[in-house]
Amino acid sequence: MTNAKKEGSGTAAQKIMYDSGNELAAYAAKQINYHVMGYYPITPSTQIAENLDEMRAEGLHDIELIAAEGEHSAAGICYGASTGGGRVFNATSANGLLYALEQFPVQSGTRMPMVMNVACRTVSGPLCIKGDHSDIMYMLNTGWIIFFADEPQQVYDFNLLGLKLAEAVNLPVVVAFDGFFTSHQKRKCLVFEDDSVVQDYIGPKRSGDNYSVLDLEHPISIGSYMNEPDVINNRYQLHLAMEAVHTRLPGMFAEYEALSGRTLDCCSGYRCEDADILLFLIGSSYHTAMEAVDILRKEDVKAGVVTLHMIRPFPAEELRRLCQNAKVIVAADRQDSYGAGGGNMSLELKAALQSLTDIRILTRIYGLGGKDFFVEDAVNLIREGMNSSAKSFDYYGVTEGYGSNPQPQYFNPITEADTKKGLTVCTFDKASGKMQVTGGQLKDLTAMPQRLAPGHGACPGCGIPINVNLLLKGIEGNVILLFQTGCGMVVTTGYPKTAFRVPFVHNLFQNGAATLSGLVEMFHQKQKRGEYPDGDITFVMVSGDGGMDIGMGSALGTALRNHHLIIFEYDNGGYMNTGYQLSYSTPMGAKSSTSHVGKDRYGKTFFHKDSPEIMAATHIPYVATVAESNPGDFIRKAAKAAAYSRKFGTAYVKALSACPLNWGDKPNVERSIISAAVDCCYFPLYEIESGITTLNYDPEEKNKKIPVVEWLSMMGRTKHLAKEKYQTYTEQIQAEVDRRFARIKARAEHPLL
Repeated sequence: MTNAKKEGSGTAAQKIMYDSGNELAAYAAKQINYHVMGYYPITPSTQIAENLDEMRAEGLHDIELIAAEGEHSAAGICYGASTGGGRVFNATSANGLLYALEQFPVQSGTRMPMVMNVACRTVSGPLCIKGDHSDIMYMLNTGWIIFFADEPQQVYDFNLLGLKLAEAVNLPVVVAFDGFFTSHQKRKCLVFEDDSVVQDYIGPKRSGDNYSVLDLEHPISIGSYMNEPDVINNRYQLHLAMEAVHTRLPGMFAEYEALSGRTLDCCSGYRCEDADILLFLIGSSYHTAMEAVDILRKEDVKAGVVTLHMIRPFPAEELRRLCQNAKVIVAADRQDSYGAGGGNMSLELKAALQSLTDIRILTRIYGLGGKDFFVEDAVNLIREGMNSSAKSFDYYGVTEGYGSNPQPQYFNPITEADTKKGLTVCTFDKASGKMQVTGGQLKDLTAMPQRLAPGHGACPGCGIPINVNLLLKGIEGNVILLFQTGCGMVVTTGYPKTAFRVPFVHNLFQNGAATLSGLVEMFHQKQKRGEYPDGDITFVMVSGDGGMDIGMGSALGTALRNHHLIIFEYDNGGYMNTGYQLSYSTPMGAKSSTSHVGKDRYGKTFFHKDSPEIMAATHIPYVATVAESNPGDFIRKAAKAAAYSRKFGTAYVKALSACPLNWGDKPNVERSIISAAVDCCYFPLYEIESGITTLNYDPEEKNKKIPVVEWLSMMGRTKHLAKEKYQTYTEQIQAEVDRRFARIKARAEHPLL
């Protein structure tokens, strides 16, 4: 963030900042100094939490930033904090918003105010991270007030006014804006110079504004069970609160204008007073459309443009006043309500203008998936509206696809015969209760074809393709892969091509294991019914980049049901595909974009998650850890996992996976860094077969054990921990690593554990 001279026409001193919508949302939250922010990183809203974490590390605010393991839990954290009577903040996008969706009516139905920023983005599938409005429209019926900012300045302003409004009517507020446009594009903006001005404007949080479960002298129950007529009364009160927004906003807008010198409205128009034809759209496209209007005015076309700054409650009366003189309106929606003949905003426009029966309204769906919207596009939309024979509903900007022609097959499929080399053989020994492996020598496995082919877009030194191919080297026969969202999926499947030579499925972070379990059971059902040939398929779910945080519930459910599949986790110690935010497997003390190092912070503040032990607690047949530094051990365990999954049920395998970009090291040293993680016992190599633990590599016995700090100092993300001032934390890390390794070693020495 960059500051410059003081400026502003309001009563309070302001300063210029050249920042994006995300940065200004974070800055507003910092000035407000919320009590709690529950969050989960998702593009393109992640920068909000990142900026707040960086400011927190420098002691610039006191917000308790809680990194949840998924958006559903983040929303739960926010709701729980709200019931404590404090001020609460959140930020999300796209499928993260949908994952948390069921929590939002709980927040509004119990009348708990808070503010959530939504950097609007395409809802998957197929996976796309670019900006459109398909996510925010899911919020329309949740009972939240929804502002829509079309520029970074409004993001800042609505974040301040939004909290004041939320507490005035006891409803939660969304501040929405275009992802990758408003969220990331920097603009000259004005912010209040002193945080105290913001805090005085919003005012103190009064205990009577909403109930608190922390009020022990007046114990209350929040979220009680209701039947009729209580539910309809509850909804009616929520309706009245929304109606009160219409009443309160004019005065609040005027108050904010006096303080800041900036005018805020529910909707705006440009050259619409005498316009015969209007273009109606929301978000950053409004500014593009204004340029188009100026061009057409020079051609004597009486064109104008109208936008909304609030979509809940819907400003129908204000919109009617802006549109009343038009003959034609082209409503451009950046999302579609499929089958309804238009997106949500065009449908609401038609409803609002139904009393003005002589206005012709056309709907165009545009800009989906972040497709750029240029001035000439706005001009074309207005010209379409001038055509009396134009369709009432259509898509704008669609290009010709592949039609009926089949897409080219880039690789020859890998047949079962291609992998049946007889090199790795697994037999189950009933006496020992363990799988015995013969073969699997590295020199013999060069003949195994690669299921993940070269040509992917992974960074140099990335451990994902290395680990996936090592795993697959040990698995003979047919394989079907499912990847959860993450770097591994993104860099291998850029449409229309793929790097996979075997069948591949993708589903989102939180549901990969359940999705694959459904496919496994379909395979078995089809075989039982004679609808599919006999034979085996090894089903493998590949997860990483935090997928075993947000997806842990799905993985545990799948393990408890014991489906015949492998869960393979490439643990790169962070949410790498969104820019390296902390995950629960990030080492304690590590620096990330949500665990900064500063005068008040030393990096991640809690120990790494021990997911192999968590999975072992489900009593699945096989759990193992592997490392590319020990490839022979890796391949033998892969063969075991495949055999266990086909014969007995779920197998779980975890690899430590290098990420030089975010670990802060070099690609050519990754193998040695992985080896050091094993030798310091941070990542021990062991396996659990039917509940019996085997330690596969003991660095103490081989006189290779090194201190944990030696490994930490090899990476830019953790090398600060080698400094003397962080010795307390490195001693804690060493003690915990030693404790965990001692427990594994003790179990390995016990015949029943």
